[in-house]
Amino acid sequence: MDVKNILQQVKNGEISIDHALHELKTQPFKDFDYAKVDFHRKIRNGAGEVIYGAGKTSDQIIGIMKTMIENDQKSILVTRLNKESALKIKEEIDLEYYEDAKIGIYGNLPNSSGLGKIVIATGGTSDIPVAEEAALTAEFLGNEVVRLYDVGVAGLHRLLAHLDILADASVVIAIAGMEGALASVIGGLVDAPVIAVPTSIGYGAAFNGVAALLSMLNSCASGVSVVNIDNGFGAGYMANMINHMEAK
Repeated sequence: MDVKNILQQVKNGEISIDHALHELKTQPFKDFDYAKVDFHRKIRNGAGEVIYGAGKTSDQIIGIMKTMIENDQKSILVTRLNKESALKIKEEIDLEYYEDAKIGIYGNLPNSSGLGKIVIATGGTSDIPVAEEAALTAEFLGNEVVRLYDVGVAGLHRLLAHLDILADASVVIAIAGMEGALASVIGGLVDAPVIAVPTSIGYGAAFNGVAALLSMLNSCASGVSVVNIDNGFGAGYMANMINHMEAK
């Protein structure tokens, strides 16, 4: 059952609006050799399918993107995309590549439609690639993002100097490696949800982010939740959902 037939049946009174919505949420995907492209992800989840670039060849990504474009997806986000693949994709598709974040974007960034601002704070400069993945994801999904970089607890005055920005946030993403203390500190300062992102930055006992992950999971500050190590995309996506949440 295609969308046009569903709408025609609603118009004719043959099916209810609720039944039509159910049909739209369970519409088929396109299945080809290496991927099954989901055309109705936005109807079900509020955002279209995102392409995870790591482990895919440039030809595979091009094929997936072309299929999305042919089916009227106006913007596409590609995460964990290396520069070599991005350059090959740009030969066939108008892709904007952000090397620090390893993100590719097809289409224009939308105007902000969120309830407020998403503030992204990092412990150090080394955390910026993960932060930019979060920031660009949030901006791609229609949010205003404020960046506070290099405000870690080793120089707490740098963070405290921006309390007005933190207080104005609807969501804060706290990104840090080493011992990951930034999330707890911010959680004790704001009345907004805090999404903590541990990064793999740190010396040996940091265990590639495990130390920061455990520290954030054990935070004594209420209102702090945690995503996986280096998962800027996941944090940006979750912040977007919170920033667009309205009573249902």
